[in-house]
Amino acid sequence: MISKVSDKRRGAAKPKAVFSGSQTLVRGLDVLHAVSQGATQLIRLAETLKLNRSTTHRLAATLVEQRYLSFTPRVGYALGPKLLELGYMARDQMSFPRIAREHIESLAARTGDTVHVGILDGTRALYLDKISGSRRVDIRSRIGDLHPLRSTGLGKALILDVGETRWRELYEAENRGGKGYGVPLSAWLKRMREYAKAGYALDLEENEDRIRCVAAPVRDATDAIIGAISVSSAAQYMDDDRMMALIEEVRAAARDISRDMGWLRDFDADNTTGRVVKRA
Repeated sequence: MISKVSDKRRGAAKPKAVFSGSQTLVRGLDVLHAVSQGATQLIRLAETLKLNRSTTHRLAATLVEQRYLSFTPRVGYALGPKLLELGYMARDQMSFPRIAREHIESLAARTGDTVHVGILDGTRALYLDKISGSRRVDIRSRIGDLHPLRSTGLGKALILDVGETRWRELYEAENRGGKGYGVPLSAWLKRMREYAKAGYALDLEENEDRIRCVAAPVRDATDAIIGAISVSSAAQYMDDDRMMALIEEVRAAARDISRDMGWLRDFDADNTTGRVVKRA
């Protein structure tokens, strides 16, 4: 009988212990969040968490001991170095091409077109991934290829944030590289201003004859452009109306990837549609 009673007591205690541990963990995470939002003094921290001071102090002290928080007398609590270490580890583990893969596979399946993923590599666009479309269209690109910035949709999307001075420099640098380009600087800058405002970029047969594409930037938690995606196809499948229709689909996929990379913002409401810019 004693053995049975002891077993029952031990069995009854397990759920309580598990719950208590989970509750402590959640409260510890709440402390980190509150400090990140400016509750750096013990009194304010306790008020924010709706806990008494002794409990709040005990939680915060444990986090300080484990380096998730730091504490400075007369200044208060701050996020600790352990979080910075974990942040860098998370960034390394959250590989952009790996995170983008599922999204671009879905985008290629929906559109039937070729989808590229790329990053900025100096003054060129480096293609990191490619999903071929279902149409009989030969897009002459390979993973690892370097492509121009000013003539590719993906390249333009990568530099939407750099500003007009840098745009001019990149345009002139490619001029000095010797490759011809049919869009004058003034017309190209006008397009770039429109693209930057709307959050997308187009390739209107500028890089390869009879090939068009729609591209959009991918951002990280700092709101910086870390890469871009593009949908490419033959001009016969990419008239102005279809490009217009694809703009929001490509931007939506880029937003989804951005969110998975830690991005929290969204495009402005008045940027939900785009205008196809005619070739000069």
